[in-house]
Amino acid sequence: MTTRRIFLASAAAACAPLPFSRRASAQTSPQAGALAGDIAVLREAYETLHPGLYRYSTPAQLSAHFETLTRAWERGRSLPQAYLSLSRFLATIQCGHTYANFYNQAPAIQAELFDAAPRLPFHFLWLDGSMVVERNFSGDPRLDPGAEILSIDGRPTSEILLALLPYARADGANHDKRQALLEVRGFDSYETFDVFYGLHFHPGSRFELRVRPAEERRARAVGVAAIDLTARRANMRNTEVTNEGAGWTLTFPQPRTAMLTMPNWVMYNTSWEWRGFLDSSFGEIAASGATKLIVDIRGNEGGNDCGDEIVARLIDAPVSREGFARRVRYRQTPPTLDAYLDTWNDSFRNWGEDAIPAPNAGYYDLRGETDDGRIAPRGPRFTGEVLVLIDAQNSSATFQFAQCIRNNRLGRLIGQSTGGNQNGINGGAFFFLRLPASGLEADLPLIGYFPNSPKPNAGLAPDIVVERSAADLAHGRDATLATALAL
Repeated sequence: MTTRRIFLASAAAACAPLPFSRRASAQTSPQAGALAGDIAVLREAYETLHPGLYRYSTPAQLSAHFETLTRAWERGRSLPQAYLSLSRFLATIQCGHTYANFYNQAPAIQAELFDAAPRLPFHFLWLDGSMVVERNFSGDPRLDPGAEILSIDGRPTSEILLALLPYARADGANHDKRQALLEVRGFDSYETFDVFYGLHFHPGSRFELRVRPAEERRARAVGVAAIDLTARRANMRNTEVTNEGAGWTLTFPQPRTAMLTMPNWVMYNTSWEWRGFLDSSFGEIAASGATKLIVDIRGNEGGNDCGDEIVARLIDAPVSREGFARRVRYRQTPPTLDAYLDTWNDSFRNWGEDAIPAPNAGYYDLRGETDDGRIAPRGPRFTGEVLVLIDAQNSSATFQFAQCIRNNRLGRLIGQSTGGNQNGINGGAFFFLRLPASGLEADLPLIGYFPNSPKPNAGLAPDIVVERSAADLAHGRDATLATALAL
């Protein structure tokens, strides 16, 4: 199952920016007639190809959302305004893989929309609707971990969160995922909060904050200089995949306890032998005599199905993933759309005999392309206790891994509820839809995963809930890991 980071390399191979994207500036208003053509392309593509378009909305409701977007663009919008309107529309589809992907925009558009925005000089979490500092890069000790940011430039942070939530992508009613995306944790080179806060509120080079420092009762006025994109990226966590590795580690935090930490599963464009890493790791775990295995996938949206290789070492007979019907909306793409659709695999343009008319009108059941959905045992088997640390970022392959662990009773989930949705998600194959007049790109997932029986419109709740707290941040405590170690 794919996630946003897959597109870093795919974007480089995509078509060149169209003329508008080269000359657009924040002062430029695209011609309304040209943008009307963009909306026609967007509508045809999504209504013809998107498998989850009507999972959470009726055709009438989607039509109303398209009309809202049309009215917004008819007024003559700058490129930033057009991007905001498009993002807000795409979020109404309630699909975690459907958005105007930051990484897939043309370089000129990235530079204008994302690169120059001033950024807050700290990482933060949303705890019960409050912005709480996790890591401080400002040099001001009043912003050390655990500090609560009450307002920014006179605007309450609770209002900021409410203003930005309509732009955040998530599956169905999974609001925990939307809120998690609007945290700044150092997981991404473009942070969702930075992008939409910059475009929506237009901050200056300095932030005037109202702050309640950690474990203090009195609020203080704190002025801090903004940081730029280079500084933000310099403070990223080690989650990027290279040919040398993926930031995965095997440690033994206490006797007879092994821990695999896996911040990223995007292995599409690396020559690193990640399966070999797991082979050697499970060999080392077996040799150590460990009786407990902790798998930490917090902050990891997904990528490749790396979790299957872990599950394979926890079983002695094949097990099934969650039963989902795999459906697409088309057998072959319409010729009228082909010029606007980029992808890394042109076989997605024609499913051929793999697409079989489904009982549900307007869908095809998809066969072929993948295995039968079962995971076979391999390697030395780990027979001890398995604990998986989860959070709301787990919304694609990591969500499916957590679901497989739960359904097959292979271990316990600890932490916060996942992203994704038990009611099914969309992904597996993608087009990158490039709108000809604006030059903007929108991700278009092609395979819908539909449960074989009714499921809740929610992510997975952990077996053991561990709430995050400002006090834990202030004292550098990892309460989720501490809980797993103590069990």
